[in-house]
Formats: sequence, structure tokens, C-alpha cells
Amino acid sequence: MEQETAPASPIYSPASAADLDNDWPLRPWLLAGLLGLAGLLVHFASHGGENSPWRMALTALFCFAPIAAAFTINREFRKSQVIFSLCVGVVMAGIAWRATSAGDRYSDQAYWIASGVVAVTLAVPLFQAGFHRKHFSTSYSDTHYFVWTDLISGAGAFVFLGISWALIAILSQLFQLIQIDLLKKLLEQGWFGWAFSGVAFGAGLGTLRNQLKVLSTLQSVVLMVLSMLAVPLAVGLVIFLLAMIVSGPDVLWEATRRATPVLLACGVGAFILTNAVIRAQDPEMSSSRLLRIAALVLALCIFPLTLFASVSMGTRIAQYGLSPERIWALTAIAIATAYGFAYFLGVIRGRKAGWRDYLRRSNLHLAAVISVIGLVLAMPIFNFGAISARNQLARLESGTVSAKDFDYAALRWDFGEPGRAALAKLVKSPNEDIAKGAKIAQAQNVRFYRGVPEGEAESSKRLGNLRMDIEDPALRERIEFAITAREWNCSDPCFAIDTGISGPGEGAKGEHRIALVEGKQVVFLSIDPDAPLGSAKAGQNALSASESEEGDLPEDTPTLAKESKVEIRDWQGRKIFVDGKPIGRPFK
Repeated sequence: MEQETAPASPIYSPASAADLDNDWPLRPWLLAGLLGLAGLLVHFASHGGENSPWRMALTALFCFAPIAAAFTINREFRKSQVIFSLCVGVVMAGIAWRATSAGDRYSDQAYWIASGVVAVTLAVPLFQAGFHRKHFSTSYSDTHYFVWTDLISGAGAFVFLGISWALIAILSQLFQLIQIDLLKKLLEQGWFGWAFSGVAFGAGLGTLRNQLKVLSTLQSVVLMVLSMLAVPLAVGLVIFLLAMIVSGPDVLWEATRRATPVLLACGVGAFILTNAVIRAQDPEMSSSRLLRIAALVLALCIFPLTLFASVSMGTRIAQYGLSPERIWALTAIAIATAYGFAYFLGVIRGRKAGWRDYLRRSNLHLAAVISVIGLVLAMPIFNFGAISARNQLARLESGTVSAKDFDYAALRWDFGEPGRAALAKLVKSPNEDIAKGAKIAQAQNVRFYRGVPEGEAESSKRLGNLRMDIEDPALRERIEFAITAREWNCSDPCFAIDTGISGPGEGAKGEHRIALVEGKQVVFLSIDPDAPLGSAKAGQNALSASESEEGDLPEDTPTLAKESKVEIRDWQGRKIFVDGKPIGRPFK
């Protein structure tokens, strides 16, 4: 590989940045005070109020508004900078209030927060570059400069914060040697930790942002190092895409279930390294022809990579339907594909000489668009749970997925209130299999994650491992219901046996005490075979964890196998036997 050479001209820095971001002695003190106060306010607003919408809204306001101000306010101290910072805080406060007050009516609140963070993160360098005044005529070099200086100064401030905490921890230990516990007691106070973190981060950030030449040099070094990775990645992606053409894309889906994230990760890597090579303008690029060719190859590879990721996600949605997580993933893939298409088109339109300018312009335009999209997705406009629930019901009604394989638990747990409403509708279905599956899911109070392959109903998988020495069909049905509605594994061979003990119950037969055996564990379940399916007496909420046989067991304790013989014998009372050996505690 050709040796990396220095840029043909000094790295770009806007005149405004040179004048306003460099050598402002008040900046470290101002930011230390601002973020220290913000840390105190965050502590008092959030303390004990994780489930309080207004507290979380204030926390977001006191967190995001000062941080935005720390990156955007300069010596001129314009009114627009204060307004922008307040807008960032208010937007994130609104999103935090919505996410906290949503309760269990929605299932994707974390994505709202993430979407809002992406929107404001992109908005900060755009505002610094003057996008609010110049719009799409904003200089890409200005935007590129602020993106990287913000990233480097923020990372440096975090490093300084970590060092500051290490220092104060050492000092605390030092003073304890002479019986002075002041620092130790302060470190135990939540308010002090938040305030100290704010002061340290603000001081570090302010000091770094005063060193324009240092930041410019660091930016140049970081891009130079990153660009060296462009060649091996370009070679690897070319080989991968050629292999795909020869073998066909089917081999990709058969090889791994993680095709989509792997393809997206490669696309993101190609995007970062392409921009590390092309930089803000041509004079800053390396004179290495190999690196420029690698950047061109990477720019062309992004679109096919994101296209394959789109096909992979589309295949998955066609098989299993929509869910809120898949819709968010589809949104991310659509954005990545837009970048890939813009880059591919830019290379074609720019041909040999002008393709890099097209890519830079695409970066600016798409960043502004994505910031708006992120803000829109965080607002109460789209309900991905309702969209997913309608899609899943349509798949069930059309016969795309059978009543046996339908994922009723997803409606119960993953789609929020619309999913539970859809489940309530299915409970009344004239189809007995659908109604039964819906009842079982509706009665669950724990979300099961058993690693069952998608497309195979979890309850079917677990019941397939169950054996019963019980003839009463009503009792058998309620045992099955209790197992599928509760977090009782049956991920390995398990056995249900009637202990012969019954107690008074509303039903004519009373409640039966059923022993459930799996591995080396025994638990007991009280079931009334006459109770309505789904009621507590039918087994719901009746597993007795206190009677679970766990912890210290004899070394010769047998493990239940598929063909094990399970019986009840008198043994200092009565006890379960597996393959002729006792298991569990004796019972009366």
C-alpha cells in the first residue's frame, strides 16, 4: 500500500470557528459552571422519579439543553444559540414525557428516545454551520469541520471526566489515611457525583474547544488513520460481492440468521471509511492513488450491501410479519439504502473527477433530512404496535400463518395496547385453536424467551417435551394451559404426575395437586379441572416456587430423561422416584 502523505493544504476550519472557538479564556469556566449546575438539576429532577413523566421531562430538559449550549455557544453569545439550545432541551423533554407516560400502552419507547437523540445530534453541527440561515446552500466543509471537532472534543471531555473521577477517588483514599472522610462522604452523595461530573466534563470540553489547532490536528490524524483501513475493507467487500454473484444470495440466508446486521455493519463501515478518505474537500485528500480508488470502490459497495440487507429484512417480514422492532429496523435500513443509492448515483453522475463533490453534497442533504425524520418518528404520529398488530391479524386471517404456529405471546407482550386488544379479539374467535392459543397468551404474566426458532410456536415446543400420567382430559388440558401460561420451562423432557391429593374446591372434583418434574427439579401445581380455562383455579399463578427443589442436592440425584420411569412411592412419607431413585422432597 502506498504511504499516506500529508494533505496538500492545512485542514479546513471555518473563519468563524477560528475567530470564535479559539482562545476564549472564559469558556472552560463558563461550561464548567453551566454543566455543573445542570448536573445538580438533573439529580434533583430525576431522584426517585423514574416513573414520573414530569420529572423525566425536566431531567431531559436539564440534560440536553446545557449540552447543546456547551457545543454551540461562543464568544458572540447570539440569541439564536440560546434559542436553539432551549429548543433541543424542550424537544427531548417532550419525548421523555411521552415515553415515561406511555406505560405499557406501547412497547417501543426506547426507540423514541434513540430517534430523538439522533435528530438533535445531527442538528447540532448543522446549526453550528449555519444551516438555519443558509439551508441547503450551507458549506459542506463547515459542516464536516463541526462534526469532527464536536466528536473529538466530546470524546476528549469524556476521557478527562474519567481521569477526574480516578483522581478524586485516589484523593479520597489518601485523606482516609489521616482520618479525613470528607471526600468519601461526598462521593457517596448522588448530587455531588452529578455536579462533579458536569464540572469536569464542562471544563474539559471548554479547554479542548479553545484549542482549535489541536482539534484540527487531531481531526487530521484520526481521518488519516481511518483511511488506512479503506483498502482492506474495499478488497474484502469486492470479494464478497463477487462470491455472491457466483453463488447467489440464497447462501447468505442459509449461512446465518444475522445477515441483516452484518450487511448493515459493513455498509456503515464503508460509509465511514469513504468519508475518511474524501474528507471535506479535494485539497485535503491524500495523494495516494490507492486510497482514492479504495474510496471509490467503497462508495459503490454501500448500495448493494444495503440492498441485500433490505432483501434480508423483507424476507424475514414476509415469513414472520411485522413487529415494532422490525419496523424500526426497516426504517434504519431505508435510511442506509438512501445513502447507498445517493453515493452510487453520485459516482455515476460525477464520473472520474466530480464524484467526491456529489458524495459530500449527499451527506449534507441526507443529514438534514434524517434529522427531521428522527424528530417525526419520536413524535406521537405513528403507532408501530398498532401497525404490527393489524399485519399479524391479517396474516392469521388469510392463512399465511396457521393457528398452531401463530405467535400469540407477541401480541400479549411486544405490541403494547393494540396487541392486547387484538389478542382479546382472538379469544372470542370461533376457531377453537385460535381461541385457545389466545387465552393461553392472555393469561401469561411472564414473557418467555426459550430460543425457540421463529415460525414454531413456543407452547408447541414446550408441550412436545411434556409427558403426563393423567387420564382426565379436563385435567390434562388445564395442566397444558398452566405450563404454557407460566414460566415453566419444559425445554427439556418434563413429566406431570397427579399426586393423588385433592383439596376442597368450588368444582365437584376439588383441586388436584400436580407434581411437575424437569431435570432435577420438582414443583407443585394446584389445579381444579372444573374451573374455567384461564382462571386461577385452572392453574394460572399456582406454581409454588417455594417448593421448587433447587440448591444443594445429593450427588446421586437422578435427572429426568425422555424415557425415564416416574412413579410415586412411600418413602419416609411419599416422594417422587425417577428411574427408581428418589427426587425432590417428601410430601404428605
